[in-house]
Amino acid sequence: MIRCSIALVALLGVMAPEPVPADEIKRRALADFPISSSVEVPGGRTLVFLSGTVPDVADPDAAPGTTERYGDTATQAASVLTKLERELQALGMTMANVVKMNVFMVGDPRKGGVMDFDGLMAAYGKHFGTATQKNLPARTTVQVAGLPLRGALVEIELIAAR
Repeated sequence: MIRCSIALVALLGVMAPEPVPADEIKRRALADFPISSSVEVPGGRTLVFLSGTVPDVADPDAAPGTTERYGDTATQAASVLTKLERELQALGMTMANVVKMNVFMVGDPRKGGVMDFDGLMAAYGKHFGTATQKNLPARTTVQVAGLPLRGALVEIELIAAR
């Protein structure tokens, strides 16, 4: 009986399958908008969470705590996305690794207190859905009452997978 058990263990060890490499990340893009409706990240991938990021100062001569100091929505979103891109690069990743994006926007006083979605999309379109970077993240965009940085109109957080 012991010999049979040893033989069975040896046989199973020989027949054990090799680890299967993780499948590719699957993205279901929307037909009419540059985001994915869903992104499936298979097992074996590492998820990296990037904290919410706010813009850098665009006009140091403008009064602190004002939107003029950080620029309009397009300027702020471009600043935030560039900062996030640098953080990804420091981790050996690119925007192509982004699987989920959460965007928090304050209503722009110059737009009657409504978030400037077109301004966001102007900056977003330079990083996602381009000829060189076709991977689209799943994304949520919401208008919020305020952000921790007075004068900021945009804060973005990312989840990336490698």
